Amino acid sequence: MAVLQFQDLEFVDEKDSVKVLFLKIYYFRIEKKELERIGNFKISLHSIEFDCSEKKASNKFGQLLEKGFAGLKCSLNNLKTVYVHKNSGIPLVGAGVFGLIDRNTNCIEVKPLTACNLDCLFCSVDAGKSSKKVTDYIIEKDYLVEEFNKLAARKEHPVEAHIGPQGEPLLYAPLTDLIRDLRHNPKVKIVSIDTNGTLLTEKLIDNLVSAGLTRLNISIHSLDEKKCSYMAGASYNIKHVLKMVEYASKKLNVLLAPVVVPSINDEDLKNIVEAGRKIMSEKSEFPVLGIQNYLNYKRGRNPVKQRSWEEFFEMLKPFEKVTGLKLRLAKEDFGILADKKLGKPFEKKQVIKAVVVCDGPLLGEKVAAANGRTIIVDKAARAKNNSVINVKLIRDKHNIFRGVME
Repeated sequence: MAVLQFQDLEFVDEKDSVKVLFLKIYYFRIEKKELERIGNFKISLHSIEFDCSEKKASNKFGQLLEKGFAGLKCSLNNLKTVYVHKNSGIPLVGAGVFGLIDRNTNCIEVKPLTACNLDCLFCSVDAGKSSKKVTDYIIEKDYLVEEFNKLAARKEHPVEAHIGPQGEPLLYAPLTDLIRDLRHNPKVKIVSIDTNGTLLTEKLIDNLVSAGLTRLNISIHSLDEKKCSYMAGASYNIKHVLKMVEYASKKLNVLLAPVVVPSINDEDLKNIVEAGRKIMSEKSEFPVLGIQNYLNYKRGRNPVKQRSWEEFFEMLKPFEKVTGLKLRLAKEDFGILADKKLGKPFEKKQVIKAVVVCDGPLLGEKVAAANGRTIIVDKAARAKNNSVINVKLIRDKHNIFRGVME
């Protein structure tokens, strides 16, 4: 008798198959007839039992898991999902969409997943159910921490680990463990999160604080429930989010981070500023308001034309005058300083050879790897995984690489 146990997998019995849930929101299915070829089996929530030897069960079921992960999907949008782990051959620096970003400061961006529970009409990265993307990504926690520590080791100033994925970080099942592991690094003095706040609970906030979270950046764009839902493209319980803001502000630093979208929520800014003032205290280490100017992005959703920065700053002036708060913020307001640069193994316009490792976010794109960097390659639909292709680089800023297959 062999019992195989898994911390991150859950098994659900279905008619002709077993549904395997991975990290809560990802899944694949294994047909029961394939499991029966290994032996008679019985499933529990986190384990599967076979009436055969441990060696046979482990080897044969391992093959089924490998096949299953190749077809992994996200339950929120049914998109194909790539699991990026230590042995995947996919570097964590370079893609920008997932992994790690070092913009040559003491703040390292951590992007553990791309899934989102909302579908914001102005989303700068086109996340959510209506996305044009064809692939999602989920990153192994230990791999993420290991590679983060390599980047942090180079820094001369205290480091901020900023968990700001192209998705909703509270969907990342091992989030509290990720925070705890990041804080174990003696160089890390701040861990912050960007979240839409809808999945917060008092228990989760307590767990995040216990793990070492320093600041919650919560994107509230209106205090009107109907408008919140309209902008979010999904049901949005603003009363719940505000309740969580109030609770969290007593435990850690909270920053309200609205995006001001022209003609959509201009008139809501006054109430949001007032909400920010309510959570401000003498213990606040950081600003309580981080008002963002809506910008048009090539790969984002652009329902309206963006404001110029001059117009945006003029909009903020009256609120600064009335409240006495500084609303035109800079990196220095968060302790973000220029720090040792991360070297680039190649540069824009260079043609390099790279190995295709998986599908890219959009149709026709591939993710390739070279010299410890990931590159998103356009016009690469015909490229096969594990093949070597020629890539002309069209972007290299901050070690975020994009290229075109030649």
